[in-house]
Amino acid sequence: MIENRRLGAIAALGLTLGACAGPAIPRPSTLPPTTTAPPPTVVKPVQNNVLIGNSADAIGRMFGKPRLDVTEGAGRKLQFAGSSCTLDIYFYAPRAGANPVATHVDARTPDGRNAEVNGCAQSLRR
Repeated sequence: MIENRRLGAIAALGLTLGACAGPAIPRPSTLPPTTTAPPPTVVKPVQNNVLIGNSADAIGRMFGKPRLDVTEGAGRKLQFAGSSCTLDIYFYAPRAGANPVATHVDARTPDGRNAEVNGCAQSLRR
């Protein structure tokens, strides 16, 4: 009989403590939507000249060995120089997994003034 009282007391205590816990926290019935990774950075050329879109190999065939070949992060710069101008050609991949192509070109005269890209490229061709 003492055993029955003990079990009854434990059950009553459990119910009492359960009532103190407050209302149950609602749980969402469905999982929240998963977030997708942002699309890879795409570099789109904004210039329009004869060099844009060419690979570094194609540019090398046009002008020979570059004076500078600099790689930094995902980008690469080739520099070609002659007596009338210097040409800096920047290469980036147009989309993830693609081969880099020329996306920007700077041309300048020996004294640092801006030069016309197509004219400079023509003067440097071999």
